[in-house]
Formats: sequence, C-alpha cells, structure tokens
Amino acid sequence: MLSNNPFTEEAIEVPSNNSEELLQSFNFQKENQKKWAETPLKERLSYIEKFSEELNKREEELAKILTKEMGKPFKESLNEIRGARSRIKFFLKNSEESLSPRDYSRPGLGEEIHFEPLGVIGNISAWNYPYLIGVNVFIPALICGNCVVYKPSEFTSLTGLEIQKIFNDVGLPPYAFQVAIGGKDVGELLLKLPLDGVFFTGSYKTGAFIHNQVSPKLIPVGLELGGKDPLYVTDDLDDISQVAEAACEGVFYNNGQSCCSVERIYVHEKVYKEFLEKFKKSAEGLKTGDPMGPETTQGPLTRKDHVSYLEGQVQDALSKGAEVVFRGEAPPKKGYFFPPTVLKNVNHKMEIMKEESFGPIIGIQCVSNDEEAIQLMNDTSYGLTSSVFSKDERRGRDILSQINSGTGYLNCCDRVSPYLPWSGRKNSGLGSTLSFLGIQAFCQPKAYHIKST
Repeated sequence: MLSNNPFTEEAIEVPSNNSEELLQSFNFQKENQKKWAETPLKERLSYIEKFSEELNKREEELAKILTKEMGKPFKESLNEIRGARSRIKFFLKNSEESLSPRDYSRPGLGEEIHFEPLGVIGNISAWNYPYLIGVNVFIPALICGNCVVYKPSEFTSLTGLEIQKIFNDVGLPPYAFQVAIGGKDVGELLLKLPLDGVFFTGSYKTGAFIHNQVSPKLIPVGLELGGKDPLYVTDDLDDISQVAEAACEGVFYNNGQSCCSVERIYVHEKVYKEFLEKFKKSAEGLKTGDPMGPETTQGPLTRKDHVSYLEGQVQDALSKGAEVVFRGEAPPKKGYFFPPTVLKNVNHKMEIMKEESFGPIIGIQCVSNDEEAIQLMNDTSYGLTSSVFSKDERRGRDILSQINSGTGYLNCCDRVSPYLPWSGRKNSGLGSTLSFLGIQAFCQPKAYHIKST
C-alpha cells in the first residue's frame, strides 16, 4: 500500500493485510479475549500506564513520524502526543470507579449492575489526530477487558504500527491489541468479521456506510463523524481582539482538519466590521511552510484531492457574491498546500456555510440579532459543537441551549475535555467517547437479582 508525504510528495510504502491475515488475527483475539477480561483491572491499568510512559519517552521520534505522514507542524504533533497522555491519565484515574458494580440492594433482595466487556471490537480510526482520537477508543476498550483490532487510517499507517510496537514493548499480551493496515478494502473486510462492536471516527458518508453494514448484527456501534461547527460573536463584548484571536485559532489550528474546528462564524452587526479587521490581523500572523519549521503554523493538507475540494468551495462562494478578506500564500514548491482563506459577505446559499470544509477556510456572516444567529447556527445537517462569545453568561447559556449540538462552548471553542462526553447530534455521530460514559460505552451492563432464601 502506498501513501505520500504531503510536504515532499515522496511515496511511503506500507504492507497491507489480507483477508486471511485479518481472520487469523481475529480468531487469535477471540480465543483469548476471556483471558484478557479475567486479567485483574489493576494489571490491565498497569499496561496502559507503561504505554503512556513510553509515549513520553519517544515523543520526539513519534512526532516526526506523524508530521511526515500527516503534514501537521512538528510542534502540533508533539502537542497531540502530550494531549493523548493527558487523556490516558484521566482513564487511569477514573476507570476503576466507572466500572465498579452498582448496588441497589434492600433487605431480602439484592439488586446489582455489573459491567462486562463487549468482547473483540473493531476500532477504525482517523488520520487527523491518530493519537488523540485513538486513545479515546482503544485505551478504555482495553481497560474494560476488550480485545481491540485497530485500523489506523491509510494516511497514518506508520503511526498505527508505532502504537502497536509500544504495546508490544511494554509486554501487553499480543492478543489484546492487533493492528490492521490498509485502505478502504481492509476496512470493509473488518466489517465482515463477527466483531462484538465497531467504533469509527471519520466522515458522515463512511460512518453511515459502516452503520448500514453492521446493523443486522445488532452490535454496539460508535460513530464520531463530521461537523460544520458554528461560532457566534454577540454585541456586548469589551475586547474584540481577544475574541478574534481565539476564533482564528479555532478555525486554523491543525489546518482546520479537526471535526470540532470552527467552520462558520456569525457576528452581530454592531461589532461585525471591527471583528473582520481583528480577525484579518490574526490570520496575517499564520505561517505556511515546512511542517518541521519552528515558525510554521500551517503545514500541507494531508490529502491531495482535498486541495481542489476547498478551492471549489471558495470559488462557489465568490461566484455568489462573497469577498476575500484575507488569503495567504502557499509555498511555490511541492506539497499539498492550501492558503488560509477568509471570506465575508457569505450566506447559506454558499457551500462554505453549509458543507463541511475540513480545511483552512472560513466564511464570516453578519447577523442582526441573537434570533437570526440561532436560526443560522441550527441550519445544518450536523450537530457536533457550537460556540458563543458573550460577556453575559446568562445570555450565552440561553443561546447555547437552543443549539442542537453535542457540545456547547461559551467564550471558548475547539477544545475537548476528558471529563466531558464527546458526542454528536444528527449527522455528527452516535454514542459518546470520553467521560465516564465513554468508559462504560465499551461494556455491556448485566443486572443481578439476588433473592434471599
């Protein structure tokens, strides 16, 4: 299987798995899953702790591999690995309590809830944050006693192999975690296996396909899908510069290749002009170039075909009356670069305000009041996150309560906390990761009714 370094465009060759290898690996895991589930929880946690320690020791080497495969700036790759360790710390600290039996007994009748692992699960993961997104699934799954077959994206296969290598090096039993390398064909082969659960992160289109493929099996399915996440700037703010800077980071961090990136901005007419000026100033500070460069904020896009897709969204908007506020420069050399682009005078007849962009482009629309902002923010088939900036907390909370999204941000955006569930509404997904819900998601509850004789 071939992929390409998105900066140099040099080929990266990785051998992919065939159906016979996948079946053999699955049978190996199925035969030994009970053994892993019967391993004491503290021992399972110790393997995860060692894994985290190795991430720390190898972070520079791992970050270089990630930047080579995916194109994100090296400093962002380091931040991702460190963020993954922070999430693992949450799971280590909170899993025992989350998995403890619940006792609702009364005299003469015992009533208990116990949490049992699902079995062998498939984790089809994403390329944009392979460590952060990966640990959301395979870490709690392993802690709960499941065996995991992990399919990294074909764009970050080397990172997937490094994850398996670390697990091997810390002594995790080989049946507990196996990696499946390949593209769409390998993913489809995985879906044909008699898995006990499937957890996917990626696009709505692929998520819907996976759901339809496995629904006859009646197994748990977790889907973390796309978003068209809105941000609204009210008229009561004192420091527009600070808001513009936060919004700019929410748009352009990781080149906009995040499911929770800010994808459309609405600004109250009273502060619209000032916000555009401040946002443009922040965007002018972005540095596009070599992702290993210390000053680089924007590396290349991960996928070559996405360059033309983004240009199509920009041209569609311009043809319908949008205007360019800012457009950066892409390096003249090789690489899948797209210049950071900011548009004004946009509306919902334009693709840039309706269809997921997943790149360094943004449309900023003027609104006359909160009611108009709420209507536009809800005018989407997605429902992952939404953001409001207002100095009036009651006003901000009221607006967010009317937005149909799994996460609401007040005076912040584009952040994830392991203590809170990560979930989407509508085409943004099914189920939750993170928080105690994202631990119990990898279990099946069992009720015990114990009557005294």
